[in-house]
Amino acid sequence: MSGVSPPREWFPTVHQIKYEGPTSKNDLAFRYYNAEEKVLGRTMKDWLRFSVCYWHTWRGYGQDMFGEGAATRPWDGPVDNVESAVRRVDVHFEFLQKLGIDYWCFHDRDIAPEGKTLTESNHNLDQVISYIRQRQQNTGIKVLWGTANLFSNKRFMNGASTNPDAHVFAYAAAQVKKAMDVSHLLGAEDYVFWGGREGYQSLLNTNLKMEQDHMATFLRLAADYKRHIGFHGQLLIEPKPREPTKHQYDFDSATVIGFLKNYQLDKDYKLNIEANHAFLAGHTFEHELATASSHGLLGSIDANTGDTLLGWDVDQFPVDHKMTTLAMKVVIDQGGLAPGGLNFDAKVRRESTDPEDLFIAHINGMDTFARGLRAAAKMKEDDVLDGMVRKRYESYNSGIGAAIHSGKTSFQELEKWALEHGEPKQISAKQELYENIVNRYCF
Repeated sequence: MSGVSPPREWFPTVHQIKYEGPTSKNDLAFRYYNAEEKVLGRTMKDWLRFSVCYWHTWRGYGQDMFGEGAATRPWDGPVDNVESAVRRVDVHFEFLQKLGIDYWCFHDRDIAPEGKTLTESNHNLDQVISYIRQRQQNTGIKVLWGTANLFSNKRFMNGASTNPDAHVFAYAAAQVKKAMDVSHLLGAEDYVFWGGREGYQSLLNTNLKMEQDHMATFLRLAADYKRHIGFHGQLLIEPKPREPTKHQYDFDSATVIGFLKNYQLDKDYKLNIEANHAFLAGHTFEHELATASSHGLLGSIDANTGDTLLGWDVDQFPVDHKMTTLAMKVVIDQGGLAPGGLNFDAKVRRESTDPEDLFIAHINGMDTFARGLRAAAKMKEDDVLDGMVRKRYESYNSGIGAAIHSGKTSFQELEKWALEHGEPKQISAKQELYENIVNRYCF
């Protein structure tokens, strides 16, 4: 969209957010996130690779299942059209620049309004993407990942790739093709699949095997198309246990890993883990991260948290630096997240209606992960937890333990060894000591 005048400033009272240290009383300053500070030989910026999500930040207005949105944004016009969408792009890039965040993530239908036909939707998207490309080139800001919204429109009420109607499957494929084209055009470093409605409500009307086979076919076709267009970004699947469907096919890390390996898709896909989804699955955040990482399949993170008093996906900003310490320990242990990152798939509370609240929420989230990074790095440097874990498993370093670990033994040999050595000694797991040590580094 050539000939566009310089964008107006939408946050005139907010200046560049700077690091001022832990004693700062400034609500619009970082206390712990210092982008260029070196941690284990890398900058914080490189370890954390923060990203702002387009949907909650610019398309979320505080709406929930019990009421409409409570926030009115000054940049939104009375009609959701291409003109409003382009204006929103300026708001977005001003926000990113003032926060000092280099990445952002999007759903296709959040960037541009959906039209009456797929052709019209694609045309709307193309117009907005043209302007986004200009802003990216002018600012150096990049896309962490893109995705297609295959869950909001009523056509996807029975799923997308798992829909019993082949017409819907084809429509979903066409929408993902366009979203992948757009992601490639914008230089995205990843592309995410979140099967919001890929599951079932009742087995009575569901062919479970067929739906999972079709989901695998869809993902295989997407991987083929990625290679066809020369897109070098990492493909990611985001697990979620329930809501909106009763039984999701992408329930948690272990379920998705089993699915990928069963359909020989684990060479094409990694996982994008969200903290709030981990809680809904009955797991901890670090469990989901460690499960994915242990298989070499942790690709990226959606940085948010849940509320233990609420049973749905509340997508709050992370404020618990003990949680982020354990998360960043997994990230450090695997050598980082690139080309993935930490995307704030989080929203301000319904009652937080000031535009300034958007900055405060992200600042707090960034500081919380920075504290987690520092604590996890210090534990790594001191080799305290890792050393204790190595000692706990040292019986597998030699003798019968080494034979077990290498798979070079048999039940007969193990029986003979057990008969010769009698009853095992009781060895304390010392869980309380481990917890004590973590608390020592976190506070």
